[in-house]
Formats: sequence, C-alpha cells, structure tokens
Amino acid sequence: MSAPPRATGTAVIGEAEGTILLAPTPHDWVEEALRRLPRLLIDHANCEKKAASSALALMFAYPEDRALSLALSRLAREELRHFERVLRAMQALGVPFVRQRPGRYAQALHGALRSADPGRKLDLLLVGALIEARSAERFALLESRLPPPLGRLYSDLGSAEARHFTLYLDFARSSAPGEWRERLATLAAREAELATSPERTLRFHSGPPPGCVRRGDAEAGQATTVAYNPAPQRDTF
Repeated sequence: MSAPPRATGTAVIGEAEGTILLAPTPHDWVEEALRRLPRLLIDHANCEKKAASSALALMFAYPEDRALSLALSRLAREELRHFERVLRAMQALGVPFVRQRPGRYAQALHGALRSADPGRKLDLLLVGALIEARSAERFALLESRLPPPLGRLYSDLGSAEARHFTLYLDFARSSAPGEWRERLATLAAREAELATSPERTLRFHSGPPPGCVRRGDAEAGQATTVAYNPAPQRDTF
C-alpha cells in the first residue's frame, strides 16, 4: 500500500499519486462551518454512518474480491466507531441527532458513476477515494480552529480518512491499472466543481455559501456559538 497522504490546506497529497483533489476547500466554507457547528456536526454524523454503509454495499457488490471485502469490513467498523464518537460529541454539546436527506455532493458524484461493469467497480473505488480525501482535507482545516476536545477528535478522524483514501485508491489502481488515472481525472473534476460551487445548505462536503446567504440565512444564528456542557470533562470524544 502506498504511503498515507498528508492533509494540507489545499489538497490531500500522496507521494505516488500527487494531488487527487483538484481544488482546495474555499475559505468561506470553513468560516461558515465554524459559525454553524451544530449543523455541521449533524451532517458529519450522518456522513460517518453513510461511509460505513457504502463500504458494506461495495463488499456485497463484489463478494468474489476477498482482499477488498476484508479491507472494507475493517473500514466499515472503523467508520461506525467514528459515528459513535461524533454522537458523543453532539451529546456533550447538546446537539440532537437529525436524519438528513442525501446532499448535492454525494448525489452528484454517484450520478457520475457508470451504471454497469466493467467500469462501475473502478468508479465506486475512485469516488470513495475522493470523498475520503475531501474529508481529510476539511478535518485538517477545521481541527486547529475548534476547542478541545473537538479539535482532537477531528485530528484523529482526519488521520483515519487519509488512510481510507489510500486504501480506496490502491484498490482502484490494482483493479484497472490502465484506466484509473484517466477516470480519476474525470471524477476529480466533478468533485472539485461540487466542493467549490456555491450551495445554500451547509454540509460537510458542500460548497461555500452564496454571499447573500452566508449572513442572511434565518437559521444561522442558532449555530454561531458552541458551549460545552461543564461536565463531564473530556480529553477527547
């Protein structure tokens, strides 16, 4: 397996692959996420649960690939542990869990998948790599701006998402050695468009808010500040 990527403010970089993300997360998205942290946490929890579900779905779609099944089994369990940690953070902050409908980002990326094999398996692996890479990048952007223990939680999760990124990408390379680079370029261009184009609804993988919405959204005030319950004290979630 290739060396784990490092998350930076502009991309997630792996030594062998170069930059998989074609555009950095806009600064306005970071500021909006910090200003509306409870909303972000709700979507984040849903994303962790969906990540586990996606890994299991891929296992069931390709049961003959034993190496992939074993790797995704471990990944799904880790994503569910992440889900539990985010729920603990939400409980400490007094943020209720709310079921979310699929957002623009995931819907559009999955809409770009080829509908049948050969090809669909590669697309699923590459989209998995792109989503994990974007997650790692955004965790890195947020972690130093958040109060502990939430910042430490995001640091831990960012490292895990970087490992998941390389896992998906390595399986994509081995499944289609002659095609993966060209197909990644196509899907990464779509991902970059979705992560950087304006979007009204804040999600963990959404684009930045339109300028008129960022300050005028009627719901914005509820998420301006985040106060921890005084007890129990935690080092991390």
